Amino acid sequence: MELGASPAQPSEQASWNGPSRKQLWMAAIKPPMYSVAIMPIWVGSAIAYAQVGVMDWQVLAVFLGAAICILAWTNISNDVFDAQTGIDKNKHHSLVNLTGKPEQVFWVGNAFLALGLLGILWLSWRQSDPTVLVLVLIACGLGYAYQGPPLRLGYQGIGEILCFFSFGPLAVLAAHYSQIQTWSLTGLAASLVVGIVTSLILFCSHFHQVQDDLACGKRSPVVRLGTLRSARLIPWICGSIFGLTAIFVGLGMFPVWTLLSLVGIPFAVQLSRLLGTYHDQPPRISQSKFIAVALHFWVGLFLGLGFMLSRLG
Repeated sequence: MELGASPAQPSEQASWNGPSRKQLWMAAIKPPMYSVAIMPIWVGSAIAYAQVGVMDWQVLAVFLGAAICILAWTNISNDVFDAQTGIDKNKHHSLVNLTGKPEQVFWVGNAFLALGLLGILWLSWRQSDPTVLVLVLIACGLGYAYQGPPLRLGYQGIGEILCFFSFGPLAVLAAHYSQIQTWSLTGLAASLVVGIVTSLILFCSHFHQVQDDLACGKRSPVVRLGTLRSARLIPWICGSIFGLTAIFVGLGMFPVWTLLSLVGIPFAVQLSRLLGTYHDQPPRISQSKFIAVALHFWVGLFLGLGFMLSRLG
């Protein structure tokens, strides 16, 4: 600062000194990301309501709470596992880097997992049916395999596939089954849409950390393909989300009301343009995954709402 200059305002100081500790904690907790846990349960339950006209709101509330806890475990444990490989050494909003206590962070994550599984156990006990518990345990196993030792399958570039199944078919069908204890081809179709848009979030999160991934031997899809080719895939992935929805409406599997999910198109366009233009400039695209989160939120919200409205109409 020049001599004689006026004192910097707090906002100016924050911009010079980097994010505040509060901002780092918010980035570590990632509140917007929890829509990833909420939307599959919402969509699966909404489909069940459209089919039978009844919603067990207590089951829905417990399942949502359990899903949020399990996602918290996934996020927290991933910070711990990434700290072990050193890939997060430059990630200031890692929970491990913020606290300096990886073991305590690990057990906090496990506590969230236990709480989530208790909720699912209650649902299974209430219905005298272990099906939902089995599906959730498989999803948790895939979640662990993503970053957890010794598998660390995310480092082999198949994290998006694990994400697709965990938050797509497994989560949506489990939520549907928790309501009416039966399977549904419509639920499976909807789970494809939810799974793709969820995997898109993970795919977008790799663009700004290619160098760190390379340094630690993580072969994410973006590392394997390069940022340019990966960016060129974004419009096609986004198009598949809306294309599948339109196809399923045309086949009569989805009600016309589900076309309300096309409200997500502006976010798809924004994401495609951003990554298409700045794919190799990490500072410009570090928030791209949150555009993908917004896309996920609005598509999931209106997809489920479309099923609900079809019953009310």
